[in-house]
Amino acid sequence: MLHVTPPTFEHHRDPLGIGESRPRLSWTVATDLPGWTQAAYEIETRTASDASETWRVESAESVLVPWPAEPLRSRERREVRVRVHGGDGSASDWSPWAAVETGLLEPADWRAGAAAPPRDLLGPPDGPALLLRRDFTLRGPVASARLYVTAHGLYEAELNGRVVGDDVLAPGWSSYDRRLRYRTHDVTGLLREGPNTIGATLADGWYRGRIGFGGGKTEVWGDRTALIAQLEITYADGGTDLVVTDEHWRCATGPITATGLYDGERYDARLLPQGWSEPGFDASAWTPAEVLDHDPARLVAPTGPPVRRVETLRPRQVLTGPSGETILDFGQNISGRLRIRVQGPAGHTITLRHAEVLENGALSLRPLRHAAATDTYTLRGDDAPEQWEPRFTVHGFRYAQIDGWPGPLPDGLEAAAAGGDAQVAEDGFGDGDGAKTGIEAVVCHTDLRPTGSFRCSDPDLNRFHDNAVWSLRGNFVDVPTDCPQRDERLGWTGDLQVFAPTASFLYDCAGLLSSWLADLAAEQAKLGTVPHYVPWVPLMPAEPAAAWGDAAVIVPWVLYQRYGDVGLLRTQYAGMKAWVDHIAERAGESHLWDTGFQWGDWLDPAAPPDKPGKARTDPALVATAYHARTARIVAETAALLGHDDDAARYAALAGEVRAAFAREFVTPSGRLACDTQTAYALAICFDLLETPRQRKRAGRRLAELVAADGHRIGTGFVGTPLICDALAAVGEYGTAYELLTQRECPSWLYPVTMGATTIWERWDSMLPDGSVNPGEMTSFNHYALGAVADFLHRTVAGLAPAAPGYRRLRVAPRPGGGLTEAEAALDTPYGPARVAWTRAGGELTVTVTVPPGVTAELDLPFKGAPAEVGAGTHTFTGEPQE
Repeated sequence: MLHVTPPTFEHHRDPLGIGESRPRLSWTVATDLPGWTQAAYEIETRTASDASETWRVESAESVLVPWPAEPLRSRERREVRVRVHGGDGSASDWSPWAAVETGLLEPADWRAGAAAPPRDLLGPPDGPALLLRRDFTLRGPVASARLYVTAHGLYEAELNGRVVGDDVLAPGWSSYDRRLRYRTHDVTGLLREGPNTIGATLADGWYRGRIGFGGGKTEVWGDRTALIAQLEITYADGGTDLVVTDEHWRCATGPITATGLYDGERYDARLLPQGWSEPGFDASAWTPAEVLDHDPARLVAPTGPPVRRVETLRPRQVLTGPSGETILDFGQNISGRLRIRVQGPAGHTITLRHAEVLENGALSLRPLRHAAATDTYTLRGDDAPEQWEPRFTVHGFRYAQIDGWPGPLPDGLEAAAAGGDAQVAEDGFGDGDGAKTGIEAVVCHTDLRPTGSFRCSDPDLNRFHDNAVWSLRGNFVDVPTDCPQRDERLGWTGDLQVFAPTASFLYDCAGLLSSWLADLAAEQAKLGTVPHYVPWVPLMPAEPAAAWGDAAVIVPWVLYQRYGDVGLLRTQYAGMKAWVDHIAERAGESHLWDTGFQWGDWLDPAAPPDKPGKARTDPALVATAYHARTARIVAETAALLGHDDDAARYAALAGEVRAAFAREFVTPSGRLACDTQTAYALAICFDLLETPRQRKRAGRRLAELVAADGHRIGTGFVGTPLICDALAAVGEYGTAYELLTQRECPSWLYPVTMGATTIWERWDSMLPDGSVNPGEMTSFNHYALGAVADFLHRTVAGLAPAAPGYRRLRVAPRPGGGLTEAEAALDTPYGPARVAWTRAGGELTVTVTVPPGVTAELDLPFKGAPAEVGAGTHTFTGEPQE
């Protein structure tokens, strides 16, 4: 049996309106033929007129293979299917057809202007959201219609009173002065013959609203919001029509009287013009829009999915605060907002406040800094219940305080308030279908496809891993941010650099991170260096810093290793080189990066709460180690891309920096000038020790330091992702497990013992007495310190890539720490892979699932297992070697 999945296009989940004219194709094969490998494939394409072409290619490749046909033109739709042939002579049936459609590929395709509300309607940044509309008439039945839409600001589009699509915070956040993403929507079913209306609600968002710490900045990319929309209609008779943003649009204020990403949203339902986006509405009193110039060359199709409402959570408990306030506990720290259904008198206002944790029984608001994180809803007073959810804000929260709820709490929450369990219906709105009132939390983040999982016999480790997953979900809100709750939420490069391996296992984030890397390259070209966060907001000087700016090199390399996408390396190569060249110039002839600003081993647990950068490890050691690492990666990238001269030059540079590191920081015996866990972890993991003797001594010293700290964490952002790998690399698995399973602070599991449901920014964001760390910078949802989850996947469970894109697997579990079982599963680009092991009665049993066309290298901790196996499921049992 051979079964082939429909092909996918690039990294798109929904290939409607893509920006690639020659999209690469991928597919997976399911088979019960042991050891099956692909020898050839056939690709068939067909057009809307059923014209077809077929190509056969002798190749074992099935991931990101070249587009075989002529390049697609703008708006072109094509269907594709695949058939594969095995090396054993087998052949599959054709896969189901998969459709792909391009967006507007050329600037000349855009006819839409930028329809902007007049300045007198705008108000201050984070002021009201504005309504825009236009009527138009269709002369006959519609065969197809596409809406290409984006905005300077945030938008939600409507056609004939119905919201278009399910995006949240569209068009997302990018380096707007270089790249503005648009979305393509199939709106055929929303149009009708005769009168129609297109409308949109427009808010400031990242474009004009407040963003950043220390009071933030406003109007970073512009002082005018605007909608850019192009509705292309094809009639059943083959004729076409075009409706674009132009002078025919009209504007007005609406029910959203203020909205900002940090402070929340204010909504007065009495101000909603009923039917405003439907035909027949009288907009004669509305103000004409002004048409602004915009550069269509900046408009790009997205490479990944948008932010969406991904999940809803029901309240777990209803608590009473110290002043009698009502607080809902949703049981999980999230990124999102509340949705309410309420009934009450006109003009009555409900206030919703959000926080991640409680302190002394009340919402802990101090960690939010200058973010109010407060939404208000003023009722219109209808006879029927009113349902509302903010549109242009998200909050990081587990707890929500509800003030001013009219009448009793929603059905099902009364019992919880009295100490019982909250019996809430599946829709989150009380007991039974059709409940009149209710409250639920809506989880919002980039709609990524889950790919990886981990479980073991230790419930605390499982909860820690779940916390890493939830922190990714809470911070992958269009760009990979540091935190979702306070006045910051920036795309910090250092956080993503250390977490990228974990992220790319847990979710298919190639599309999202490719987009972010395009923004990084744009900011790098503009600023002359890689800034500390992307997109760049001028809150501080843009200057290079090790481990942060090195994301320009390390993140593309990680994505290549995990997804096998050499095209991404090719795209980012110029920026990778530019970064290493920039640092080489700074380091000069000494090859030591020992000047300028550095974050260092940020949040070393020994640092005072008010000085998180005061780490024990010399910043120059950290910076020079990273310089050697990224020079080596660029050398390998150059060789891979066929740039032989570059490969030789950067390999030589890497060798010179490595030698400089050894001269400056390593004794002949292998001790480091900076005697810290992070220093040894860097030296071991980045291969900066020149002799086996040095490596052996450094490994022993690292284990001694960890033991001297009582097997508690002694590392910050830089050392934490490496420490367990460094110990494992020198055979100190027992020490690594003692560190991994430590529950005293500072440790990975201490927050779990304190009830954490996400990864904390600080090892002690909450102190043992339940009080919040007194530092000004305290988040309860930061994924960086959760980067050790990658060690759980690769070493504890034993599933790792042995070749880019998991073309070969490395299966090397290392049981320890009292665990009796562990399992990691991954939907690789070639299909599902899994490693699971159990330990009982002195025997270790390992089960391995290998996708078709993939080979697994086995390194099992007992004798008798083969060196490699092919596709299929294999089980091995033996006596483990300690």
